[in-house]
Amino acid sequence: MIIEKRKYGVFDIIRIPLKCAPVLGIVVGLEILLAGIVPTVQVVVTANFIDTAISIVKEKTKMGAIYPSLIAVVALIAYSWISNALAKFAQVRLEIAIRETFRTAITEKRAKLAYKHVENHDTWDLISRISKTPEQQIKNAYIDFMYMISICLRIVGILGLLITHVLWAALLIFIVSVPLLSLAIKSGKANYEVNREVTKYTRKYEYLAEILTGREAVDERTLFGYGKKLSDIWYDQYETARKITYKTSKKWFIKMKTGSIITAFVSVIIILVLLNPVLTGAISPGMFMSLVNAVFGLVQMMSWSFTYSMDQLAKNVEYLKDLTKFATLEETLGANDKPVVTPPEFRSLEFKNVRFKYPGTDNYILDGISFRIEANRHYAFVGINGAGKTTIIKLITGLYNDFEGDIYINDKSIREYSQSQLKALYSIVYQDFAKYYITLKDNIGVGNINRIYDENIQADIHNVIDRVGLSQLVKKLPKGIDTPLGKIKEGGVDVSGGEWQRIAMARALMKPAPLLILDEPTAALDPISESRLYEEFGQISRDKTTIFISHRLGSTKLADEILVIGDGRVLERGTHRQLMELGGVYAKMYESQRSWYE
Repeated sequence: MIIEKRKYGVFDIIRIPLKCAPVLGIVVGLEILLAGIVPTVQVVVTANFIDTAISIVKEKTKMGAIYPSLIAVVALIAYSWISNALAKFAQVRLEIAIRETFRTAITEKRAKLAYKHVENHDTWDLISRISKTPEQQIKNAYIDFMYMISICLRIVGILGLLITHVLWAALLIFIVSVPLLSLAIKSGKANYEVNREVTKYTRKYEYLAEILTGREAVDERTLFGYGKKLSDIWYDQYETARKITYKTSKKWFIKMKTGSIITAFVSVIIILVLLNPVLTGAISPGMFMSLVNAVFGLVQMMSWSFTYSMDQLAKNVEYLKDLTKFATLEETLGANDKPVVTPPEFRSLEFKNVRFKYPGTDNYILDGISFRIEANRHYAFVGINGAGKTTIIKLITGLYNDFEGDIYINDKSIREYSQSQLKALYSIVYQDFAKYYITLKDNIGVGNINRIYDENIQADIHNVIDRVGLSQLVKKLPKGIDTPLGKIKEGGVDVSGGEWQRIAMARALMKPAPLLILDEPTAALDPISESRLYEEFGQISRDKTTIFISHRLGSTKLADEILVIGDGRVLERGTHRQLMELGGVYAKMYESQRSWYE
Protein backbone atom coordinates (compact mmCIF):
# COMPACT_ATOMS: atom_id res chain seq x y z
CA MET A 1 0.00 0.00 0.00
CA ILE A 2 1.15 3.56 -0.71
CA ILE A 3 -0.03 6.92 0.55
CA GLU A 4 -1.54 8.49 -2.55
CA LYS A 5 -1.43 12.22 -3.25
CA ARG A 6 -5.17 12.84 -3.31
CA LYS A 7 -8.06 13.96 -1.17
CA TYR A 8 -9.06 11.41 1.46
CA GLY A 9 -12.75 11.30 2.43
CA VAL A 10 -15.41 9.28 4.24
CA PHE A 11 -15.22 6.44 1.70
CA ASP A 12 -11.58 5.85 2.74
CA ILE A 13 -12.75 4.92 6.23
CA ILE A 14 -13.95 1.69 4.60
CA ARG A 15 -11.50 1.46 1.71
CA ILE A 16 -8.25 1.52 3.72
CA PRO A 17 -9.07 -1.36 6.14
CA LEU A 18 -10.49 -3.48 3.30
CA LYS A 19 -7.34 -2.84 1.26
CA CYS A 20 -5.12 -3.79 4.20
CA ALA A 21 -7.07 -6.93 5.19
CA PRO A 22 -10.04 -7.73 2.93
CA VAL A 23 -11.25 -10.90 4.70
CA LEU A 24 -10.86 -9.56 8.25
CA GLY A 25 -12.44 -6.26 7.24
CA ILE A 26 -15.49 -8.01 5.80
CA VAL A 27 -15.82 -10.30 8.84
CA VAL A 28 -15.65 -7.38 11.29
CA GLY A 29 -18.05 -5.29 9.20
CA LEU A 30 -20.64 -8.06 8.80
CA GLU A 31 -20.59 -8.85 12.51
CA ILE A 32 -21.24 -5.20 13.39
CA LEU A 33 -24.02 -4.89 10.79
CA LEU A 34 -25.70 -8.08 12.01
CA ALA A 35 -25.56 -6.64 15.53
CA GLY A 36 -27.80 -3.84 14.22
CA ILE A 37 -30.35 -6.23 12.67
CA VAL A 38 -30.59 -8.69 15.57
CA PRO A 39 -32.35 -6.29 18.05
CA THR A 40 -35.30 -5.79 15.68
CA VAL A 41 -35.59 -9.54 15.20
CA GLN A 42 -35.29 -9.91 18.97
CA VAL A 43 -38.27 -7.58 19.52
CA VAL A 44 -40.47 -9.71 17.28
CA VAL A 45 -39.22 -13.01 18.73
CA THR A 46 -39.57 -11.78 22.32
CA ALA A 47 -43.10 -10.48 21.65
CA ASN A 48 -44.06 -13.85 20.14
CA PHE A 49 -42.55 -15.68 23.13
CA ILE A 50 -44.44 -13.53 25.66
CA ASP A 51 -47.75 -13.76 23.74
CA THR A 52 -47.38 -17.53 23.41
CA ALA A 53 -46.62 -17.85 27.15
CA ILE A 54 -49.71 -15.76 28.01
CA SER A 55 -51.79 -17.88 25.63
CA ILE A 56 -50.60 -21.09 27.33
CA VAL A 57 -51.58 -19.72 30.75
CA LYS A 58 -54.94 -18.14 29.80
CA GLU A 59 -56.19 -20.25 26.92
CA LYS A 60 -54.56 -23.54 27.93
CA THR A 61 -52.64 -23.78 24.64
CA LYS A 62 -50.37 -26.83 24.34
CA MET A 63 -46.96 -26.41 25.98
CA GLY A 64 -45.15 -27.43 22.82
CA ALA A 65 -46.23 -24.22 21.10
CA ILE A 66 -43.69 -22.19 23.05
CA TYR A 67 -40.64 -24.23 22.05
CA PRO A 68 -39.99 -22.59 18.64
CA SER A 69 -40.07 -19.07 20.11
CA LEU A 70 -38.02 -20.20 23.13
CA ILE A 71 -35.37 -21.74 20.86
CA ALA A 72 -35.30 -18.53 18.80
CA VAL A 73 -34.77 -16.39 21.95
CA VAL A 74 -31.97 -18.67 23.22
CA ALA A 75 -30.35 -18.73 19.77
CA LEU A 76 -30.30 -14.94 19.61
CA ILE A 77 -28.78 -14.71 23.10
CA ALA A 78 -26.14 -17.33 22.22
CA TYR A 79 -25.33 -15.50 18.99
CA SER A 80 -24.78 -12.24 20.91
CA TRP A 81 -22.33 -13.93 23.30
CA ILE A 82 -20.37 -15.80 20.64
CA SER A 83 -20.33 -12.95 18.11
CA ASN A 84 -18.98 -10.48 20.69
CA ALA A 85 -16.02 -12.75 21.50
CA LEU A 86 -15.28 -13.45 17.83
CA ALA A 87 -15.64 -9.78 16.96
CA LYS A 88 -13.03 -8.73 19.53
CA PHE A 89 -10.61 -11.34 18.19
CA ALA A 90 -11.22 -10.27 14.58
CA GLN A 91 -10.77 -6.60 15.50
CA VAL A 92 -7.41 -7.30 17.13
CA ARG A 93 -6.28 -9.19 14.02
CA LEU A 94 -7.55 -6.35 11.83
CA GLU A 95 -5.50 -3.80 13.79
CA ILE A 96 -2.38 -5.96 13.38
CA ALA A 97 -2.99 -6.22 9.63
CA ILE A 98 -3.49 -2.45 9.34
CA ARG A 99 -0.30 -1.90 11.35
CA GLU A 100 1.66 -4.09 8.95
CA THR A 101 0.31 -2.32 5.86
CA PHE A 102 -0.90 1.19 6.63
CA ARG A 103 1.70 2.07 9.27
CA THR A 104 4.38 0.80 6.89
CA ALA A 105 2.98 3.09 4.18
CA ILE A 106 3.00 6.04 6.61
CA THR A 107 6.61 5.24 7.58
CA GLU A 108 7.70 5.00 3.96
CA LYS A 109 6.03 8.32 3.18
CA ARG A 110 7.82 9.92 6.15
CA ALA A 111 11.13 8.55 4.91
CA LYS A 112 10.57 10.15 1.49
CA LEU A 113 9.55 13.58 2.78
CA ALA A 114 11.63 16.55 1.73
CA TYR A 115 14.02 17.38 4.57
CA LYS A 116 12.51 20.84 5.03
CA HIS A 117 9.34 19.26 6.44
CA VAL A 118 11.35 17.53 9.17
CA GLU A 119 12.78 20.86 10.32
CA ASN A 120 9.44 22.73 10.13
CA HIS A 121 7.42 22.85 13.39
CA ASP A 122 3.99 22.97 11.74
CA THR A 123 4.55 20.08 9.37
CA TRP A 124 6.25 18.07 12.12
CA ASP A 125 3.14 18.52 14.30
CA LEU A 126 1.06 17.25 11.37
CA ILE A 127 3.40 14.29 10.89
CA SER A 128 3.20 13.51 14.63
CA ARG A 129 -0.62 13.49 14.59
CA ILE A 130 -0.74 11.24 11.53
CA SER A 131 1.98 8.83 12.67
CA LYS A 132 1.30 8.38 16.39
CA THR A 133 -1.11 5.39 16.23
CA PRO A 134 -2.33 5.21 12.61
CA GLU A 135 -3.44 1.57 12.84
CA GLN A 136 -5.68 2.32 15.84
CA GLN A 137 -7.01 5.47 14.20
CA ILE A 138 -7.99 3.65 10.99
CA LYS A 139 -9.33 0.55 12.76
CA ASN A 140 -11.41 2.60 15.18
CA ALA A 141 -12.67 4.81 12.34
CA TYR A 142 -13.80 1.71 10.43
CA ILE A 143 -15.48 0.15 13.47
CA ASP A 144 -17.15 3.46 14.43
CA PHE A 145 -18.43 3.92 10.88
CA MET A 146 -19.78 0.37 10.63
CA TYR A 147 -21.24 0.72 14.10
CA MET A 148 -23.01 3.90 13.01
CA ILE A 149 -24.53 2.03 10.05
CA SER A 150 -25.44 -0.78 12.44
CA ILE A 151 -27.21 1.69 14.71
CA CYS A 152 -29.03 3.12 11.68
CA LEU A 153 -30.26 -0.39 10.82
CA ARG A 154 -31.38 -0.87 14.40
CA ILE A 155 -33.12 2.52 14.47
CA VAL A 156 -34.86 1.86 11.14
CA GLY A 157 -35.98 -1.55 12.38
CA ILE A 158 -37.41 -0.27 15.67
CA LEU A 159 -38.98 2.79 14.02
CA GLY A 160 -40.46 0.45 11.42
CA LEU A 161 -42.16 -1.56 14.18
CA LEU A 162 -43.38 1.66 15.80
CA ILE A 163 -44.70 2.97 12.47
CA THR A 164 -46.82 -0.16 12.01
CA HIS A 165 -48.40 0.43 15.44
CA VAL A 166 -48.04 4.14 16.39
CA LEU A 167 -46.93 6.23 13.40
CA TRP A 168 -46.76 9.59 15.14
CA ALA A 169 -44.51 8.22 17.92
CA ALA A 170 -41.89 7.13 15.42
CA LEU A 171 -41.99 10.49 13.63
CA LEU A 172 -41.67 12.40 16.92
CA ILE A 173 -38.58 10.48 18.02
CA PHE A 174 -37.00 11.02 14.61
CA ILE A 175 -37.70 14.77 14.58
CA VAL A 176 -36.34 15.29 18.10
CA SER A 177 -33.17 13.30 17.33
CA VAL A 178 -32.10 15.22 14.19
CA PRO A 179 -30.69 18.23 16.13
CA LEU A 180 -28.66 15.80 18.24
CA LEU A 181 -26.93 14.48 15.15
CA SER A 182 -26.03 18.00 14.03
CA LEU A 183 -24.59 18.75 17.46
CA ALA A 184 -22.59 15.51 17.39
CA ILE A 185 -20.98 16.39 14.05
CA LYS A 186 -20.03 19.87 15.28
CA SER A 187 -18.71 18.36 18.51
CA GLY A 188 -16.45 15.92 16.63
CA LYS A 189 -14.98 18.70 14.49
CA ALA A 190 -14.40 20.90 17.52
CA ASN A 191 -12.73 18.09 19.49
CA TYR A 192 -10.34 17.21 16.65
CA GLU A 193 -9.52 20.87 16.14
CA VAL A 194 -8.57 20.96 19.81
CA ASN A 195 -6.39 17.88 19.21
CA ARG A 196 -4.54 19.87 16.55
CA GLU A 197 -4.01 22.70 19.01
CA VAL A 198 -2.77 20.57 21.89
CA THR A 199 -0.29 18.56 19.77
CA LYS A 200 2.48 21.07 20.46
CA TYR A 201 1.85 20.76 24.20
CA THR A 202 1.63 16.98 23.99
CA ARG A 203 5.01 16.68 22.27
CA LYS A 204 6.58 18.87 24.95
CA TYR A 205 5.22 17.04 27.99
CA GLU A 206 5.93 13.62 26.45
CA TYR A 207 9.55 14.71 25.88
CA LEU A 208 9.80 16.02 29.45
CA ALA A 209 8.29 12.77 30.76
CA GLU A 210 11.08 10.85 29.00
CA ILE A 211 13.71 13.08 30.65
CA LEU A 212 12.08 12.60 34.05
CA THR A 213 11.73 8.82 33.80
CA GLY A 214 14.18 7.61 31.12
CA ARG A 215 17.66 6.14 31.51
CA GLU A 216 19.45 8.60 29.23
CA ALA A 217 19.19 11.53 31.67
CA VAL A 218 19.33 9.65 34.97
CA ASP A 219 22.91 10.70 35.82
CA GLU A 220 22.34 14.42 35.32
CA ARG A 221 18.87 14.20 36.85
CA THR A 222 20.42 12.83 40.03
CA LEU A 223 23.46 15.12 40.01
CA PHE A 224 21.69 18.42 39.40
CA GLY A 225 18.42 17.55 41.13
CA TYR A 226 16.32 19.28 38.50
CA GLY A 227 13.49 16.74 38.77
CA LYS A 228 11.17 19.05 40.71
CA LYS A 229 11.68 21.96 38.30
CA LEU A 230 11.13 19.84 35.18
CA SER A 231 8.18 18.15 36.86
CA ASP A 232 6.58 21.57 37.35
CA ILE A 233 7.17 22.42 33.68
CA TRP A 234 5.76 19.03 32.65
CA TYR A 235 2.69 19.60 34.83
CA ASP A 236 2.16 23.05 33.33
CA GLN A 237 2.28 21.71 29.76
CA TYR A 238 0.08 18.73 30.64
CA GLU A 239 -2.49 20.86 32.43
CA THR A 240 -2.61 23.37 29.57
CA ALA A 241 -3.42 20.57 27.11
CA ARG A 242 -5.90 18.93 29.50
CA LYS A 243 -7.79 22.16 30.24
CA ILE A 244 -8.12 23.04 26.56
CA THR A 245 -9.47 19.55 25.82
CA TYR A 246 -11.73 19.48 28.89
CA LYS A 247 -13.24 22.90 28.18
CA THR A 248 -14.24 21.93 24.65
CA SER A 249 -15.47 18.46 25.63
CA LYS A 250 -17.56 19.87 28.50
CA LYS A 251 -19.19 22.48 26.27
CA TRP A 252 -20.35 19.99 23.65
CA PHE A 253 -21.21 17.27 26.19
CA ILE A 254 -23.68 19.58 27.94
CA LYS A 255 -25.28 20.60 24.66
CA MET A 256 -25.73 17.03 23.43
CA LYS A 257 -26.93 15.55 26.70
CA THR A 258 -29.46 18.33 27.19
CA GLY A 259 -30.98 17.23 23.90
CA SER A 260 -30.77 13.62 25.05
CA ILE A 261 -32.81 14.38 28.18
CA ILE A 262 -35.52 15.92 25.99
CA THR A 263 -35.56 12.79 23.81
CA ALA A 264 -35.83 10.56 26.88
CA PHE A 265 -38.75 12.64 28.19
CA VAL A 266 -40.53 12.27 24.83
CA SER A 267 -40.03 8.50 24.96
CA VAL A 268 -41.73 8.29 28.36
CA ILE A 269 -44.75 10.11 26.93
CA ILE A 270 -44.79 7.69 24.00
CA ILE A 271 -44.83 4.69 26.34
CA LEU A 272 -47.73 6.14 28.29
CA VAL A 273 -49.66 6.72 25.05
CA LEU A 274 -49.05 3.09 24.00
CA LEU A 275 -51.02 1.89 27.02
CA ASN A 276 -54.34 2.71 25.36
CA PRO A 277 -53.75 0.51 22.26
CA VAL A 278 -52.88 -2.36 24.62
CA LEU A 279 -56.12 -1.93 26.56
CA THR A 280 -58.16 -1.79 23.34
CA GLY A 281 -56.39 -4.86 21.94
CA ALA A 282 -54.73 -3.02 19.05
CA ILE A 283 -51.34 -4.11 20.40
CA SER A 284 -50.70 -7.45 22.06
CA PRO A 285 -49.15 -7.45 25.56
CA GLY A 286 -46.04 -9.15 24.24
CA MET A 287 -45.57 -6.57 21.50
CA PHE A 288 -46.19 -3.76 24.02
CA MET A 289 -43.53 -5.06 26.40
CA SER A 290 -41.07 -5.57 23.56
CA LEU A 291 -41.78 -2.12 22.15
CA VAL A 292 -41.34 -0.49 25.56
CA ASN A 293 -37.98 -2.15 25.94
CA ALA A 294 -37.05 -1.27 22.35
CA VAL A 295 -38.08 2.38 22.68
CA PHE A 296 -35.97 2.87 25.80
CA GLY A 297 -33.08 1.13 24.05
CA LEU A 298 -33.66 3.32 21.02
CA VAL A 299 -33.57 6.50 23.08
CA GLN A 300 -30.41 5.32 24.80
CA MET A 301 -28.90 4.69 21.41
CA MET A 302 -30.02 7.96 19.85
CA SER A 303 -28.91 9.93 22.89
CA TRP A 304 -25.53 8.30 23.49
CA SER A 305 -24.35 5.66 21.04
CA PHE A 306 -25.45 7.29 17.81
CA THR A 307 -24.38 10.79 18.80
CA TYR A 308 -21.07 9.36 19.99
CA SER A 309 -20.62 7.61 16.64
CA MET A 310 -21.39 10.81 14.77
CA ASP A 311 -18.93 12.64 17.00
CA GLN A 312 -16.27 10.04 16.21
CA LEU A 313 -17.11 10.17 12.50
CA ALA A 314 -16.50 13.93 12.51
CA LYS A 315 -13.15 13.39 14.26
CA ASN A 316 -12.20 10.69 11.77
CA VAL A 317 -13.05 12.95 8.84
CA GLU A 318 -10.75 15.59 10.32
CA TYR A 319 -8.01 12.93 10.59
CA LEU A 320 -8.54 12.18 6.90
CA LYS A 321 -8.14 15.89 6.15
CA ASP A 322 -4.78 15.75 7.96
CA LEU A 323 -3.95 12.61 5.98
CA THR A 324 -4.70 14.53 2.78
CA LYS A 325 -2.27 17.30 3.82
CA PHE A 326 0.32 14.69 4.83
CA ALA A 327 -0.05 12.86 1.51
CA THR A 328 0.57 16.04 -0.48
CA LEU A 329 3.76 16.99 1.38
CA GLU A 330 6.67 17.28 -1.01
CA GLU A 331 8.88 14.21 -1.37
CA THR A 332 12.51 13.77 -2.35
CA LEU A 333 12.74 11.59 -5.44
CA GLY A 334 14.69 8.43 -4.65
CA ALA A 335 14.93 9.20 -0.93
CA ASN A 336 14.42 5.52 -0.03
CA ASP A 337 16.83 4.18 -2.64
CA LYS A 338 19.97 2.45 -1.43
CA PRO A 339 23.35 3.89 -2.40
CA VAL A 340 24.57 2.52 -5.73
CA VAL A 341 26.86 -0.44 -5.17
CA THR A 342 29.75 1.14 -7.05
CA PRO A 343 30.01 4.83 -6.09
CA PRO A 344 30.77 7.40 -8.80
CA GLU A 345 34.39 8.48 -9.05
CA PHE A 346 34.98 11.69 -7.12
CA ARG A 347 37.22 14.28 -8.77
CA SER A 348 35.97 17.64 -7.56
CA LEU A 349 33.27 19.57 -5.72
CA GLU A 350 32.56 23.20 -6.58
CA PHE A 351 30.23 25.90 -5.25
CA LYS A 352 29.64 28.87 -7.57
CA ASN A 353 28.00 31.92 -6.01
CA VAL A 354 25.64 29.75 -3.93
CA ARG A 355 22.99 31.51 -1.85
CA PHE A 356 20.66 29.67 0.52
CA LYS A 357 18.15 30.47 3.23
CA TYR A 358 16.10 27.97 5.19
CA PRO A 359 12.38 27.72 4.26
CA GLY A 360 10.27 30.22 6.16
CA THR A 361 13.21 32.52 6.96
CA ASP A 362 14.52 35.70 5.38
CA ASN A 363 18.22 35.57 6.30
CA TYR A 364 20.66 33.95 3.89
CA ILE A 365 22.90 31.46 5.73
CA LEU A 366 25.05 31.19 2.60
CA ASP A 367 25.34 34.43 0.66
CA GLY A 368 27.28 34.01 -2.56
CA ILE A 369 29.75 31.38 -1.37
CA SER A 370 32.22 29.99 -3.91
CA PHE A 371 34.98 27.39 -3.54
CA ARG A 372 36.36 24.26 -5.18
CA ILE A 373 37.87 21.17 -3.60
CA GLU A 374 39.81 18.42 -5.36
CA ALA A 375 40.01 14.67 -4.85
CA ASN A 376 42.52 12.96 -2.53
CA ARG A 377 43.11 16.03 -0.37
CA HIS A 378 42.16 16.87 3.22
CA TYR A 379 40.13 19.99 3.89
CA ALA A 380 39.00 21.76 7.05
CA PHE A 381 35.95 24.03 7.14
CA VAL A 382 36.17 26.28 10.20
CA GLY A 383 34.15 29.14 11.59
CA ILE A 384 32.02 30.15 14.53
CA ASN A 385 28.78 28.31 15.34
CA GLY A 386 26.05 29.30 12.89
CA ALA A 387 28.49 30.31 10.17
CA GLY A 388 26.93 27.85 7.69
CA LYS A 389 29.39 24.94 7.81
CA THR A 390 26.75 22.26 8.38
CA THR A 391 24.45 23.95 5.85
CA ILE A 392 27.11 23.31 3.19
CA ILE A 393 26.97 19.61 4.05
CA LYS A 394 23.17 19.58 3.83
CA LEU A 395 23.39 21.02 0.33
CA ILE A 396 26.06 18.71 -1.05
CA THR A 397 24.26 15.64 0.32
CA GLY A 398 21.00 16.69 -1.34
CA LEU A 399 18.95 17.34 1.81
CA TYR A 400 18.07 20.75 0.37
CA ASN A 401 17.98 21.56 -3.33
CA ASP A 402 16.24 24.95 -3.37
CA PHE A 403 19.47 26.95 -3.45
CA GLU A 404 20.50 29.76 -5.76
CA GLY A 405 23.68 29.52 -7.81
CA ASP A 406 25.38 26.30 -8.87
CA ILE A 407 26.88 23.26 -7.16
CA TYR A 408 28.98 20.95 -9.30
CA ILE A 409 30.29 17.47 -8.61
CA ASN A 410 32.91 16.39 -11.14
CA ASP A 411 31.94 19.52 -13.14
CA LYS A 412 28.34 18.25 -13.45
CA SER A 413 25.39 19.91 -11.71
CA ILE A 414 24.43 18.22 -8.46
CA ARG A 415 20.81 18.28 -9.66
CA GLU A 416 21.76 15.74 -12.35
CA TYR A 417 22.74 13.15 -9.75
CA SER A 418 20.20 10.71 -8.31
CA GLN A 419 19.79 10.29 -4.58
CA SER A 420 21.35 6.81 -4.75
CA GLN A 421 24.43 8.28 -6.44
CA LEU A 422 24.74 11.11 -3.90
CA LYS A 423 24.38 8.65 -1.03
CA ALA A 424 27.19 6.55 -2.47
CA LEU A 425 29.52 9.56 -2.79
CA TYR A 426 29.58 10.57 0.89
CA SER A 427 30.13 9.01 4.26
CA ILE A 428 29.45 11.34 7.20
CA VAL A 429 29.87 11.35 10.96
CA TYR A 430 27.53 14.01 12.32
CA GLN A 431 27.83 15.97 15.55
CA ASP A 432 24.64 14.30 16.82
CA PHE A 433 25.53 10.87 15.44
CA ALA A 434 23.08 8.05 16.12
CA LYS A 435 23.47 5.46 18.86
CA TYR A 436 21.77 2.27 17.74
CA TYR A 437 20.81 -0.12 20.51
CA ILE A 438 21.57 -3.17 18.42
CA THR A 439 24.66 -5.39 18.24
CA LEU A 440 28.09 -3.84 17.72
CA LYS A 441 28.35 -5.82 14.49
CA ASP A 442 25.13 -4.32 13.11
CA ASN A 443 26.01 -0.86 14.45
CA ILE A 444 29.03 -0.85 12.18
CA GLY A 445 27.63 -3.06 9.39
CA VAL A 446 24.77 -0.71 8.52
CA GLY A 447 27.42 1.67 7.20
CA ASN A 448 27.52 -0.52 4.09
CA ILE A 449 23.86 -1.41 3.66
CA ASN A 450 24.45 -3.12 0.31
CA ARG A 451 26.60 -5.74 2.03
CA ILE A 452 24.78 -6.03 5.35
CA TYR A 453 23.74 -9.62 4.58
CA ASP A 454 27.04 -10.57 2.94
CA GLU A 455 28.65 -13.52 4.74
CA ASN A 456 32.10 -11.99 4.23
CA ILE A 457 31.27 -8.63 5.81
CA GLN A 458 32.44 -9.76 9.25
CA ALA A 459 36.10 -9.68 8.17
CA ASP A 460 35.70 -6.07 7.01
CA ILE A 461 34.01 -5.15 10.29
CA HIS A 462 36.94 -6.56 12.28
CA ASN A 463 39.34 -4.67 10.03
CA VAL A 464 37.54 -1.36 10.65
CA ILE A 465 37.39 -2.09 14.40
CA ASP A 466 41.17 -2.43 14.45
CA ARG A 467 41.63 0.78 12.45
CA VAL A 468 39.52 2.94 14.80
CA GLY A 469 40.94 1.45 17.99
CA LEU A 470 37.95 -0.57 19.23
CA SER A 471 39.74 -3.91 19.56
CA GLN A 472 40.03 -3.64 23.35
CA LEU A 473 36.33 -2.91 23.63
CA VAL A 474 35.47 -6.02 21.61
CA LYS A 475 37.62 -8.16 23.92
CA LYS A 476 35.69 -6.85 26.95
CA LEU A 477 32.24 -7.45 25.49
CA PRO A 478 30.69 -10.78 26.62
CA LYS A 479 29.65 -11.81 23.09
CA GLY A 480 32.23 -9.84 21.12
CA ILE A 481 30.80 -8.01 18.14
CA ASP A 482 27.48 -9.84 18.62
CA THR A 483 26.91 -8.09 21.95
CA PRO A 484 23.85 -5.78 21.99
CA LEU A 485 24.72 -2.20 22.95
CA GLY A 486 22.55 -0.25 25.39
CA LYS A 487 20.19 -1.71 27.98
CA ILE A 488 17.11 -2.36 25.87
CA LYS A 489 17.90 -6.02 25.21
CA GLU A 490 18.84 -8.62 27.78
CA GLY A 491 22.60 -8.85 28.02
CA GLY A 492 23.04 -5.38 26.53
CA VAL A 493 26.15 -3.41 27.50
CA ASP A 494 26.61 0.36 27.86
CA VAL A 495 29.75 1.85 26.32
CA SER A 496 31.39 5.22 26.90
CA GLY A 497 30.79 8.37 24.88
CA GLY A 498 34.22 8.12 23.30
CA GLU A 499 33.57 4.52 22.28
CA TRP A 500 30.25 5.53 20.72
CA GLN A 501 32.13 8.15 18.70
CA ARG A 502 34.60 5.56 17.46
CA ILE A 503 31.71 3.24 16.55
CA ALA A 504 30.19 6.08 14.50
CA MET A 505 33.53 6.57 12.74
CA ALA A 506 33.83 2.83 12.10
CA ARG A 507 30.35 2.91 10.55
CA ALA A 508 31.47 5.75 8.27
CA LEU A 509 34.60 3.86 7.22
CA MET A 510 32.56 0.76 6.35
CA LYS A 511 30.98 2.67 3.51
CA PRO A 512 33.04 2.60 0.28
CA ALA A 513 32.47 6.32 -0.28
CA PRO A 514 35.25 8.43 -1.86
CA LEU A 515 34.47 11.51 0.28
CA LEU A 516 34.49 11.35 4.10
CA ILE A 517 33.03 14.18 6.19
CA LEU A 518 33.35 14.73 9.94
CA ASP A 519 30.80 17.33 11.03
CA GLU A 520 32.00 18.14 14.57
CA PRO A 521 31.30 14.63 15.95
CA THR A 522 33.87 15.23 18.70
CA ALA A 523 32.32 18.45 20.02
CA ALA A 524 31.66 16.75 23.36
CA LEU A 525 35.37 15.87 23.81
CA ASP A 526 38.01 18.15 25.30
CA PRO A 527 40.12 19.95 22.65
CA ILE A 528 43.21 17.76 23.05
CA SER A 529 41.22 14.49 22.81
CA GLU A 530 39.43 15.90 19.80
CA SER A 531 42.72 16.80 18.12
CA ARG A 532 44.11 13.30 18.72
CA LEU A 533 40.98 11.64 17.36
CA TYR A 534 41.06 13.77 14.21
CA GLU A 535 44.74 12.90 13.76
CA GLU A 536 43.94 9.18 14.02
CA PHE A 537 41.07 9.55 11.58
CA GLY A 538 43.27 11.51 9.18
CA GLN A 539 45.76 8.66 9.12
CA ILE A 540 43.02 6.07 8.66
CA SER A 541 41.49 7.93 5.73
CA ARG A 542 44.65 8.88 3.84
CA ASP A 543 43.34 7.27 0.65
CA LYS A 544 40.12 9.33 0.77
CA THR A 545 39.09 12.93 0.26
CA THR A 546 38.11 14.29 3.68
CA ILE A 547 36.37 17.34 5.06
CA PHE A 548 36.73 18.18 8.75
CA ILE A 549 34.18 20.66 10.06
CA SER A 550 34.90 22.36 13.36
CA HIS A 551 34.85 25.66 15.23
CA ARG A 552 37.85 24.40 17.24
CA LEU A 553 41.15 24.55 15.40
CA GLY A 554 43.31 21.86 16.96
CA SER A 555 42.78 19.54 13.98
CA THR A 556 43.26 22.10 11.22
CA LYS A 557 47.01 21.55 10.95
CA LEU A 558 46.21 18.12 9.52
CA ALA A 559 44.41 19.65 6.53
CA ASP A 560 46.00 20.33 3.18
CA GLU A 561 43.81 23.39 2.97
CA ILE A 562 41.60 25.33 5.39
CA LEU A 563 38.47 27.27 4.42
CA VAL A 564 37.29 29.89 6.93
CA ILE A 565 33.50 30.32 6.65
CA GLY A 566 31.75 33.49 7.83
CA ASP A 567 29.01 35.87 6.75
CA GLY A 568 27.81 33.21 4.30
CA ARG A 569 31.06 33.25 2.31
CA VAL A 570 34.64 31.94 2.32
CA LEU A 571 36.55 34.63 4.24
CA GLU A 572 39.99 33.06 4.01
CA ARG A 573 41.60 30.05 2.42
CA GLY A 574 45.02 28.43 2.70
CA THR A 575 47.25 26.19 4.81
CA HIS A 576 47.65 26.67 8.53
CA ARG A 577 50.96 28.46 8.03
CA GLN A 578 49.61 30.73 5.28
CA LEU A 579 46.60 31.77 7.32
CA MET A 580 48.67 32.41 10.44
CA GLU A 581 50.99 34.62 8.38
CA LEU A 582 47.94 36.42 6.97
CA GLY A 583 46.98 37.47 10.49
CA GLY A 584 43.26 37.56 9.70
CA VAL A 585 40.18 35.82 11.09
CA TYR A 586 41.78 32.39 11.32
CA ALA A 587 44.89 33.67 13.09
CA LYS A 588 42.78 35.46 15.69
CA MET A 589 40.62 32.37 16.25
CA TYR A 590 43.69 30.17 16.61
CA GLU A 591 45.43 32.55 19.00
CA SER A 592 42.29 32.66 21.18
CA GLN A 593 42.34 28.84 21.37
CA ARG A 594 46.12 28.31 21.54
CA SER A 595 46.04 27.65 25.29
CA TRP A 596 43.70 24.68 24.71
CA TYR A 597 46.40 22.79 22.86
CA GLU A 598 49.71 24.07 24.29
